[in-house]
Amino acid sequence: MPEASSRAESAVISVASLQEFFRQSVEDALASNRVAVDTHTSVYVVNLLTRFARSEAFHGDGAPGPRNRPLSLMLNDVVEAGSSAERMLLLRRLGDVALFVSGFMADGLHRHAVGVDYYVRMGGGAYQTLASAAPDSARTRAYAPVFAELAAKFQDLVDALNEVRSAAGPARDADVLRLYELWLTTGSRRAARLLRQLGIAPVSQSGSTREH
Repeated sequence: MPEASSRAESAVISVASLQEFFRQSVEDALASNRVAVDTHTSVYVVNLLTRFARSEAFHGDGAPGPRNRPLSLMLNDVVEAGSSAERMLLLRRLGDVALFVSGFMADGLHRHAVGVDYYVRMGGGAYQTLASAAPDSARTRAYAPVFAELAAKFQDLVDALNEVRSAAGPARDADVLRLYELWLTTGSRRAARLLRQLGIAPVSQSGSTREH
């Protein structure tokens, strides 16, 4: 089918550097969503996306325990960690996975028992704990402001990553309902903006427009 093949080829974006692609995409998405973050935080997110673009890094990444553990079990691993260094590593893994999944794989969460808001709470909490933990090295101290901003702006960063993910094409009709559900559960400003662009005024179940 030459016509279908040509359409598929036209949708392929040639990228010389995956890291540079994510850097530009994240920068554009942050600007589109009017989210300001420190340069070090932006670099952290770009490096996270670049690393997790490799499936073995996302599923394994050298973290203790089996692959693809639910966040609740990852949190249990944190509690049972044998050292402070291991605890910090596991907390960071939990925050990173929660950010990546809620930003890039949120469409699949509607089939699960937990939603995006659960990932936002768990990921933001992990980063906040990292930010407030007593530093055991100069490296830990250097990362503290980054983790603090990741925690404070977790939902805004999820919105930005949703923008990066959806930039390749328009949303399907079925996504409208998910956008509304996302806005109801998380207060996502991006979801509210996209709904308004579709001519839908997001109104909470109580009858008043939700502010976030």
